[in-house]
Amino acid sequence: MPPKRLSVVVTRRLPAPIEARMAELFDLRVLGGDKSPDRAALIEALPEADILVPTITDVIDAPMLAGAGDRLKLIANYGAGVDHIDVATARQRGILVSNTPGVLTEDTADMGLALMLAVLRRMTEGMAQMQQGVWEGWAPDALLGTRLGGKTLGILGMGRIGQAMARRARAFGMDIHYHNRRRLHSGLEEPLEATWQERLDALCAVSDVISVNCPHTPSTFHLLNARRLKLLKPTAVVVNTSRGEVIDENALTRMLRAGELAGAGLDVYERGQGVNPRLRELPNVVLLPHMGSATREARLEMGEKVLINMQTFADGHRPPDQVVPSML
Repeated sequence: MPPKRLSVVVTRRLPAPIEARMAELFDLRVLGGDKSPDRAALIEALPEADILVPTITDVIDAPMLAGAGDRLKLIANYGAGVDHIDVATARQRGILVSNTPGVLTEDTADMGLALMLAVLRRMTEGMAQMQQGVWEGWAPDALLGTRLGGKTLGILGMGRIGQAMARRARAFGMDIHYHNRRRLHSGLEEPLEATWQERLDALCAVSDVISVNCPHTPSTFHLLNARRLKLLKPTAVVVNTSRGEVIDENALTRMLRAGELAGAGLDVYERGQGVNPRLRELPNVVLLPHMGSATREARLEMGEKVLINMQTFADGHRPPDQVVPSML
């Protein structure tokens, strides 16, 4: 008799090659379509799952895990961030959690740089003129923006994505400063020509652009609060491709509307899809729908990471991308 295949519940459709391979290796059940299933459907399905594959839109909290029973032993997250999963409760219940680090780095850094350029060079304002047919031709003082060269980029969170942002910004002639829980090893810091700011307040004060690249954890919630946002120069720009909860969005919105900041480029929001409507009214704000890692290559590589974590677990080993408390 061949060994019994593990039961896998996937919350929503994944790239076709990834789903096909999962179906070959496991007893696969996909709950949702293009959107995540409702909470009741997921709670109903969990007791029959050995492995759960959620995405960032699925909240896997303590009550849900309590109703999962004893069968569930791995949550193989399709994504790098795990702030939507109660990792501590999962650990208490003997459930491993894995993620997909590394594969989103370059694409997310590309989008961070794109947002910087879009805001500083007023690209969306120019596009609006063209699309509305109101462009009156070239003029010496029309849509004047700000060059990147010679400006200081402050990076909040100097992990993989922060370092990738630094490499790109250096190519544009920017000076790099960063704040991190720990200073980078000199072998990483020196090639980037990056200056460590031990205090986040100091990073805010020196930055012309501040880029949020740290994860959302209890310790980073509203890390850029109203007080720290006021330390930024009135000519400064805020870019966020990480997690919306790191910034006090209401305070940011008030300062942008009052002209106390020059602009913002945001790909993530404090309330998920609930974007502050006042942000939509501002011409100096570029808003994107959480598409920092949205490339075909990244989505396939994320799925391949999930498959490796699942198969390694099925073979009786710990997943290579297991999330441990020290990472949070």
